[in-house]
Amino acid sequence: MLRADVAGIDVGSEKHWVCAPARTGRGREVAVFTATTPGVEQLAAWLKDRGVTSVALESTGVYWIAPHEILEAHGFEVVLVDTRELGRVPGRNKTDCRDCEWIQRVHRCGLLRRAFRPVEQVCMLRTLIRDKATLIAERADWVRRMQKTLDQMNVRVHRAVSDVDGATGMAILRAIVAGERDPHQLAALRDPRCRKSEAQIAEQLTGHWREDHLFSLQQAVKLYDALSETIAAYEREILRHLEAMTSIDRRDDQAPPPSGPRKAKTIKSRGEEPLRQALYRMSGVDLTTIDAVGVETVSVVLSEYGPNLTQFPTEKQCVSHVGLAPHKPTSGGKVLKRKKKPASASARVGAALRMGATSLRHSQTALGAYYRQIARRAGADVAVFATARKLAQYIYRLLRWGHPYVDEGAAAYDKRYRLARAKRLAVTAKALGYTLISAEA
Repeated sequence: MLRADVAGIDVGSEKHWVCAPARTGRGREVAVFTATTPGVEQLAAWLKDRGVTSVALESTGVYWIAPHEILEAHGFEVVLVDTRELGRVPGRNKTDCRDCEWIQRVHRCGLLRRAFRPVEQVCMLRTLIRDKATLIAERADWVRRMQKTLDQMNVRVHRAVSDVDGATGMAILRAIVAGERDPHQLAALRDPRCRKSEAQIAEQLTGHWREDHLFSLQQAVKLYDALSETIAAYEREILRHLEAMTSIDRRDDQAPPPSGPRKAKTIKSRGEEPLRQALYRMSGVDLTTIDAVGVETVSVVLSEYGPNLTQFPTEKQCVSHVGLAPHKPTSGGKVLKRKKKPASASARVGAALRMGATSLRHSQTALGAYYRQIARRAGADVAVFATARKLAQYIYRLLRWGHPYVDEGAAAYDKRYRLARAKRLAVTAKALGYTLISAEA
């Protein structure tokens, strides 16, 4: 036993079972408290009465969040533990009482591994970013439904313009909802930057107009607009929260221009420049200087981990937590099948980085050359994973140590790769008793 002043809590939706040292100092006591806020306050007072300073609790659903926050506010050291690790204990009956006793016992021996949880301000930002992502996914689903309704009327807006939810596409949809049926009048709403001519667009906008499909389209547009307004409100709240997280001496700082003209154009067209500047002032570094890392990816990384990565002493630990460290569990020389883990902070960041890595397929950067070199040897899936791991490494170095990202270019990377490969071949030839001579020589 390493510590005596610890307690274990089995979290539930209606009741919390708590095991703590007895008031007399001998043995342990188990108590049950309701999951309401007054019940958790009584739990905190009960723990203080027994001299408890550290509490371990399971991360069960979302029921652990309220006890975690209240106990932290009372000054306890709260250790959040993965339920899957605690469940691998043979030879004991599964009850709430026994669970809290086991948690307290293992915590007392110092055998619990704390789960990562960022500071309170980052948790609040994380909630806003996650809710916004959910709303964006819902809005995309309504765009899909609008496109399906138009297809049923043979109004091929998605063939006339590249994006149904773009400026021209939404102008045409709103005109249809308002009662316009003339394809030439609809085509006249095209943006001057559209590639197709007005006649080409009008040819795609002739359809048969059914009342049921028109009604469905009208409701879909209304829901799309409502979701867009809600997303805009979330964006304003995110900017306000980022400003509150920014230190006073950095509130007037301006991020340097984007690394490339193409990325600058993308950020401007999506209206992400205010968010980019706010993220720069909050973190002190511009993560968008890294190739394939956009503003949305930066917001996911900083909302899940925060700007301070001191909880990960090494780069490998951070990459492993993100879920981008190569690992194949083997037993008896055979690779075991791995079960799919549920969504977590690391899964969200890893998915965002893998999405960014896929955009490097044709990029004329060092990361793009690295992606193509891995893809030729091991396939596209491995290349995406390996390149996402590279992105995680660069993000860690920039946030933790302030090391700037410098792109050497695809040509320089290919040259360095060829030289390293030739060196390896020369070593192999020498080991076999041969001398490797270049064709130029």
